[in-house]
Amino acid sequence: MKILLADDHELVRDTIAAFLEREADMDLTTCQDVAGACAVLDADGPVDLVLLDYSMPGMNGLDGLKTILDKNDGNPVAIMSGTASKSVAQDALDQGAIGFLPKTMGAKSLVNAVRFMASGETFVPVAFMTAEDTEEINPLAQNLTQRELEVLGGLCAGKSNKEIARDLDLQEVTIKLHVKTLCRKLDAKNRTQAAMIAKEAGLF
Repeated sequence: MKILLADDHELVRDTIAAFLEREADMDLTTCQDVAGACAVLDADGPVDLVLLDYSMPGMNGLDGLKTILDKNDGNPVAIMSGTASKSVAQDALDQGAIGFLPKTMGAKSLVNAVRFMASGETFVPVAFMTAEDTEEINPLAQNLTQRELEVLGGLCAGKSNKEIARDLDLQEVTIKLHVKTLCRKLDAKNRTQAAMIAKEAGLF
């Protein structure tokens, strides 16, 4: 089966890829944003399953999901996230996603979920959807807006303000303000420390 994995965080992408590439029947392609996923699908055609990171560049909430659903010719598309709430997961399902995968899933569970969704079956962990709201969000993320999380994701990926601004379709000065706010909220001295705090907390 052909799988397309799109995630802008290299460590996460490589870890998930390692899980899936061990499977003899899985042909995996990876990219780091929605634009890259579109390019792969335009060049090679639809795949059996697309896995999309909820917070990567080009997603803009769930707009990216709609784009990839169209590009994949109706074939299954799933959302992955380490921070999104169950309301986001439900919205994704309502808008056509075949499933929702928390990034905390173990290798065996992840592989089984991928096989399940590639066959056309909806998958969302019951424990995730029935958890209390206060337990499903990373504590560090509770005090951050969705936009601040997107900017923080860019910092963790080592991107400049200019690159983050381009990814999020915002002005560079707006990104600078978000970075300043993030440093204050995370009690970080600079952008590098803010990224380190986020990574150490398992946010990205």
